[in-house]
Amino acid sequence: MSEGRKMWLSVMAVFLVYATFFIILKDYDWKLLSQHDEGAYWHLLLLSLAVMALLGFLLYRYARRMDERISLEQAAKENRVRRELTQNIAHELKTPVASILGYTETILDNPGLSDDVRRQFIVRTHSQAQRLTALLQDISTLNKMDYAPELLKMERVDVSALFADIVEETALAVGRRRMSLHNCLPSDIVLRGNPSLLYSIFRNLLDNAVNYAGEGTTVEVSAVQQQNHWHFTVSDDGAGIPAEHLPRIFERFYRIEKGRSREMGGTGLGLSIVKNAVLLHGGTITVHSPSTGGLSFRFTLRI
Repeated sequence: MSEGRKMWLSVMAVFLVYATFFIILKDYDWKLLSQHDEGAYWHLLLLSLAVMALLGFLLYRYARRMDERISLEQAAKENRVRRELTQNIAHELKTPVASILGYTETILDNPGLSDDVRRQFIVRTHSQAQRLTALLQDISTLNKMDYAPELLKMERVDVSALFADIVEETALAVGRRRMSLHNCLPSDIVLRGNPSLLYSIFRNLLDNAVNYAGEGTTVEVSAVQQQNHWHFTVSDDGAGIPAEHLPRIFERFYRIEKGRSREMGGTGLGLSIVKNAVLLHGGTITVHSPSTGGLSFRFTLRI
């Protein structure tokens, strides 16, 4: 039910209660009316009903207009968001596509290139193709969560084992940056959820810390169970980010340092996927920069 109709029904309910009491309570201002004839009572009642009907009609018209205005504003906002998203997608796709075309055209137009140079261009082309694939996969994941969440298969997932696999997968990157990763998760975390999305939550948060916390920093992942939710924390002691960026880091394609983000191979959709996946699993997520520095993500997942 729309907000306008709720308001109209609420006001009408007040008037109906008033009219009911006016009819039922025979002694309502009876002393005041006793000096007049009996018809005065019914005239006053009819006048009250007429006023109530008029006010109800005016309120109904106002409620309809308010609903129409809200609908138009929502439609305009959705169109604006959709337009901005389309522009962002086109912009993000343009860079790897242009790079792939440039490298392949160079190879085709210069048949005399040495094997080393040719291989170098092929490697760069492959890297841009991988980035393009990752971007398309992230867009597909977000579309599924937005428009077809019922198609996502839910099952029992051993999150402790899942994260242990992620730790092994990222060990090379962690070692290359001389970072320390402390896996403090209990060994018995089992949730009902989508394995792919749960993987995306932990992998994206860990990748975000590895890519941006800085060399020689420490990342810690911990969790505690409270009632029917697990409460997770993914934190690092790196440089953190300015406070003004915190409210927007879950927005799609929002980047704090655009050039640096692209160099790290990010698609600009990782944290948006994290937030949507957490919400889909009945949880919430927040982020803050502790006074000691770094960045801390706190989120819950329903058991």
